Amino acid sequence: MIDYLWLVPALPFLGFLILTFFGKKLSKNAISFVGAGSVGLAALLTIIIGIQFLLSPPEGNFFNQKLWTWMSVGGMSPSIAFHLDALSLIFIFVITFVGFLIHVYSTEYMLEDEGFARFLSFMNLFVGSMLVLILADNLALMYLGWEGVGLCSFLLIGFWYKEPANAAAARKAFIVTRVGDTAMALGLFLLIVNFNTLNIQEILHTAPSQWTAGNSTAVWIAFLLLGGAVGKSAQLPLQTWLPDAMAGPSPVSALIHAATMVTAGVYLIARNHVLFELAPSAMSAVAIIGAATLLMAGFAAIVQNDIKRVLAYSTISQIGYMFLALGVGAWSAGVFHFMIHAFFKALLFLGAGAVIHALHHEQNMFKMGGLRKELPIVFWTFLAGSAALSALPLISAGFYSKDAILWYAWSSDKGSLILWAAAFFGAFVTSIYTFRMVFLTFWGKMKTHVHIHLGNAMQVPLIVLAVLSILGGFIETPHSLGHITLFSGFLNPVLPEVQLNHGGEFTEIILQIVTALTGFLGIFLAWHFWYKKPAMVYNFKQTSLGTGLYKLWLSGWAFDWVYDTLFVKPFIKLSQINKDDIVDQLNIGLAGLVNWLHSLVKKTQNGNIRWYATGIAIGLVITLTIVLFL
Repeated sequence: MIDYLWLVPALPFLGFLILTFFGKKLSKNAISFVGAGSVGLAALLTIIIGIQFLLSPPEGNFFNQKLWTWMSVGGMSPSIAFHLDALSLIFIFVITFVGFLIHVYSTEYMLEDEGFARFLSFMNLFVGSMLVLILADNLALMYLGWEGVGLCSFLLIGFWYKEPANAAAARKAFIVTRVGDTAMALGLFLLIVNFNTLNIQEILHTAPSQWTAGNSTAVWIAFLLLGGAVGKSAQLPLQTWLPDAMAGPSPVSALIHAATMVTAGVYLIARNHVLFELAPSAMSAVAIIGAATLLMAGFAAIVQNDIKRVLAYSTISQIGYMFLALGVGAWSAGVFHFMIHAFFKALLFLGAGAVIHALHHEQNMFKMGGLRKELPIVFWTFLAGSAALSALPLISAGFYSKDAILWYAWSSDKGSLILWAAAFFGAFVTSIYTFRMVFLTFWGKMKTHVHIHLGNAMQVPLIVLAVLSILGGFIETPHSLGHITLFSGFLNPVLPEVQLNHGGEFTEIILQIVTALTGFLGIFLAWHFWYKKPAMVYNFKQTSLGTGLYKLWLSGWAFDWVYDTLFVKPFIKLSQINKDDIVDQLNIGLAGLVNWLHSLVKKTQNGNIRWYATGIAIGLVITLTIVLFL
């Protein structure tokens, strides 16, 4: 079955083509079948290929499939070819399986929307593009998938384009991520200059023999690739697009945040880990950016009123944890948290979407409340996702993935007390904003009545993801809890093991206990301040300090204001000053000439048949004269 690997991305693309060309002619049931079924078949095929890969690993623990040569220029011949190993298998499993659940959910959530077929076609294209990005055996093909997910994010964030704010959010996502994409493209050009190839495995094999650690070229390339990763994964300083991306429908948020676009940067760094290991300063930058981002986004999440914006900042924060893990050399831990995060963040976004759907598009948590009895399945599954996000010890998958990152931030040879402290404090903040969201949404008095009760298409994906959010972590446990290493062991042929500098089992247990107690403290504070005595928060907000912090964090630390002041407004002003320069005059003159010539030619088309006949006769005479005399 592994020979059918090409079908994994091809099936979503086929669904996209069918829905694009025939969607208006199909019934809604047929649209649902094609949209969700194409991704479902891709997920099923991925599982079958994964089982074969586990039971009978290919030679070298990887499989290459070349379909055709894409182009041949300047001695380079990048191919349309796929590379399957443990790393790409994990990613395509998450993309197809979680993506399938989101598609099933969408068949009910978006059923009454006038653009139902268009929506599922874009979702199929999104999944297909992400699969190409992951499976690509060369960076040129990866970049094609990279830009494909950027296009799809634009189409889906602005899906309800009749609302100006939605179109603006889509443009913002497209433009901000282009900054990172440009950096990545420059990095690819440098790789071509140095290796005359963009084949990933060839570069990773050749680079250590060509460069020593700290080589300036390796550092430049690593930083440029990091720029691309920062843009796609919404890390500092290019994180501003992600909260506004909540303008899209909730299934879009789930797909972008859990299974596709924002995790592309994590994959890019992990896949090119050899280049980053040759650039220690870039590795440090990855860790520092991750630590700073997880704290910044965590504080911003504490004050948000929109349930989806809380989850958006949460995603930025959790991707920060993944960057921190990659930056300290804990490659497998970062990828493990990616997988677990995909389960619980998809669950939380779909749960939030279910609440919004049931409350007739209400997204303000302060207008919710008391929903645990009205929406019991949504409540219990959302609680499971919240437990995983808060890393509740022992009972949630998020505990095992986040605990590994905290431990390696402390004990790895690239870790430090400062990085551990940032991750630790971030975990405390996470438990506060997560359960603030839970208490405001599901406890207290009901402020908005439930208008719609959910069907199976929306509830079943929630249940499946809730189970994975609880049980998914038991494939990788710490030394103090059995030291199961199924996940990291599976990735060992692809990603190097983390190098420990200090620490021991006793230290690990102490840190786990401290982190667990702090997490419970965060839950208690959320209960006390936003459920038991909300007046205390209100009173603090009335103080000058409280007002300042509230406005600063609500605005996402005022990054949009800074960028508008430094870049957007000056650019607009210069454009207005420069609108009548010589270049514009040349274009205006050219357009005027074309219009004048058009007006002359137009006069020949006056509807007079005799004029047309005369013109034909004159043309015939001129043609015969040329033939006879020349």
